[in-house]
Amino acid sequence: MSDTREWLVQWLRDAHAMEEQAETMLNGQLSRLESYPELSKRIRQHVDETKGQAARLRTCLEGLDEDTSTLKDAGGKLMAAAQSLSGVFAGDEVMKGSLASYTFEHMEIASYRILIAAAESLGETEVARACEQNLREEEATAEWLKNNLPATTKQFLARAASDSDNAKR
Repeated sequence: MSDTREWLVQWLRDAHAMEEQAETMLNGQLSRLESYPELSKRIRQHVDETKGQAARLRTCLEGLDEDTSTLKDAGGKLMAAAQSLSGVFAGDEVMKGSLASYTFEHMEIASYRILIAAAESLGETEVARACEQNLREEEATAEWLKNNLPATTKQFLARAASDSDNAKR
């Protein structure tokens, strides 16, 4: 087995764990976004995309006669659960969640670009194609977040000001 193939398999496992982590993180955020319907709707859409991305990665690994890493998947989910819990105590949770999501999307984008290059160097066209689809979805989500961060921020600040005014009465 070539070192290049071993790296590809390891990175596919890492990406699968990353998607498992993303799903847990996004679901944790969703439970507290009822006041932000547009953001909630987009996060729900991305949860569905994330499940599809994880499934595509699993299929890639199976096509290479490999499997996902249970340990990496569990570690990712545990980290995401801890992050979700930590946000519960922040008064600006929606903003911290938006920041974390935007940052996480860019980590995923970089990961898929690495995977595509590795798959192409090995002639693994199906792996490259699956990673390209995942990349397009991640880029679309990052772009949506970028375009909507100002509106989410303004909505948060308006809600905070209203809550503050109500508390003073």
